[in-house]
Amino acid sequence: MPADSDRGVDPGADYRGAGFLGRLGAGVRPAVLVVDVVEAYLDPDSPLSDSGGRFEAARRATADLVAEARTAGVPVVFTEVRLVRGGADGGLFRVKVPALAAFEEGSPMARFPDDPAPQDGEVVVSKQYASAFFGTSLASTLNAWGIDTVLIAGFSTSGCVRASATDALQHGFRPLVVADACGDRTAQIHERNLFDLDAKYADVVGLDDALAYVRRTRPAPAEGAAR
Repeated sequence: MPADSDRGVDPGADYRGAGFLGRLGAGVRPAVLVVDVVEAYLDPDSPLSDSGGRFEAARRATADLVAEARTAGVPVVFTEVRLVRGGADGGLFRVKVPALAAFEEGSPMARFPDDPAPQDGEVVVSKQYASAFFGTSLASTLNAWGIDTVLIAGFSTSGCVRASATDALQHGFRPLVVADACGDRTAQIHERNLFDLDAKYADVVGLDDALAYVRRTRPAPAEGAAR
């Protein structure tokens, strides 16, 4: 069977005609969620890194988003993958992806880069699986702050970003995936996952739009959130 591109099919028109690609829109109380921006994806010696500089470009965009959020008083939450030595708490995910050994206790690959990195008082969510929400207190924390919108950045687009965006929607938050601030091993996988997220689970936005939204919103920090 020929591919869509061979048949001249416009995927956007096809999906839109079938009732996909609706818009959620942004709410009034955002938080920034930085998913797994750690050395495992940035260090060229890591098996999880890429050869095209995509993760590094996404890191820079994420740093810009985090800086703007802090200036505006928008809460920033970081996630990290933390596994015990041997990876027993990684379950079948660790079996499926042996490269997750990079996140076992004591590995330098699990460290945050210099920028962006959590500041004192900012929440860091430790997880063992793809989604930032699975098995963590993240949803409860965001609800306690009165958050209705989550700007999502980080690594990788097809993995933990995708899983976190899908779960954000399922927990009642408006997920805005910041395309320029997300990275994956190949541009093709990155773009295809952004398209699918935008079609079904999130609004995919550019960095400039995300920064403008943060500047425009400038909410008072939620009670209990880092300032």
